[in-house]
Amino acid sequence: MSGPVSDDEPAPQAIRKLQPGTLVIASHNEGKVREIRTLLAPYGVEPVSAASLGLPEPDETGTTFAANAELKARQAADLSGLPALSDDSGLCVEALGGDPGIFSARWAGAAKDFGLAMRLVHQQLEDKGPTVGRDAHFVCALSLAWPDGHIETFEGRVDGILVWPPRGTRGFGYDPIFVADGHDVTFGEMDPDEKHRISHRADAFAKLVSAVF
Repeated sequence: MSGPVSDDEPAPQAIRKLQPGTLVIASHNEGKVREIRTLLAPYGVEPVSAASLGLPEPDETGTTFAANAELKARQAADLSGLPALSDDSGLCVEALGGDPGIFSARWAGAAKDFGLAMRLVHQQLEDKGPTVGRDAHFVCALSLAWPDGHIETFEGRVDGILVWPPRGTRGFGYDPIFVADGHDVTFGEMDPDEKHRISHRADAFAKLVSAVF
């Protein structure tokens, strides 16, 4: 149990509740927007994408998933005058020192070719030899920002292994090469309802829902 807050320590900031109404999804990735819209469906908010509002994509200059999620959410809230929810997520491969990590989207290049990105991951693992481990995890940071600058951030994670060749056409990004612990199909093969129950995004979203709804 923690002790009392001293006179010279700031009091913990209260979690702010999100009221029903329009919520900007601060992403231009239609796969992410689709998943977040599905997760938000029961909570009385009206999601609109940043792309549909003509909002620009900011440079992701943060060094962590949380930092990048926060800068995207803050920009969308500031430009739209509405609460904004941003996701920053990626694949972390243990044998690659955590890469591609926060650069997961950039490995897909300007064309957002995740077939290329998956081949790069596979080739780098192959270059390390036949006994290299295939352990990996997805991380998701969700940041919810208000126009007055208040922000809440929540992180989720799912562990698993990588497989090759890619399997399945559901999901997006690196989903076709990732098998979550306890499962035998990739996220690319998994029924979307099941993925929404166990994914890194679902983990982060459950924490957000518990706090702000």
